[in-house]
Amino acid sequence: MGFHEEVSETKTPPNEGKLEGRKLELGPRRTLKEQLEKDKEDESLMRWKEQLLGTLDFMSIGENLEPDVKILSLAIKSPGRPDILLPIPEKGNPKGLWFTLKEGSKYSLQFTFRVSNNLVSGLKYTNTVWKTGVKVDSSKEMLGTFSPKAVPYTHEVCEETTPSGMFARGNYSARSKFTDDDNKCYLEISYTFDIRKEWQ
Repeated sequence: MGFHEEVSETKTPPNEGKLEGRKLELGPRRTLKEQLEKDKEDESLMRWKEQLLGTLDFMSIGENLEPDVKILSLAIKSPGRPDILLPIPEKGNPKGLWFTLKEGSKYSLQFTFRVSNNLVSGLKYTNTVWKTGVKVDSSKEMLGTFSPKAVPYTHEVCEETTPSGMFARGNYSARSKFTDDDNKCYLEISYTFDIRKEWQ
């Protein structure tokens, strides 16, 4: 699909030159709690906020402006096999081999997470994989925007197939990150895994 440019005469609005160098001034930032309490007398506005925020858990709203996202669990799912539950280390990275996958097998990654304090905007999962120091895969999954809730959210990444063959088998290193639109990082893990002929 191509774009065709059409030349047209446009006049510059009289104030545009004056506004170019000015910085946009935003109002004061408020916590989600303050925003919700601000208009509670206005029924229609409260209904609109309810639609926008969905089933909001008021106990999960803090006084903090910044959202908090806690990744609770990571699991690898493969048809016909029990899930591989990956323990999330409290500090640092998993020690040693984190998991093993069978070559040529279908799998998907599932994670659960909890959001508290405030809305988290543009939460995303990125994963980069290296073999013998060479980057072999990089993926990004946009999860979305989430409101604070006591009940954890669950997300499953689309199913993929592990590579197969002699050159695909072996040890891999990888780094996974969960970040938001403001580039705030909620979890970053560097780990190693194997692809082998059989499940281990």
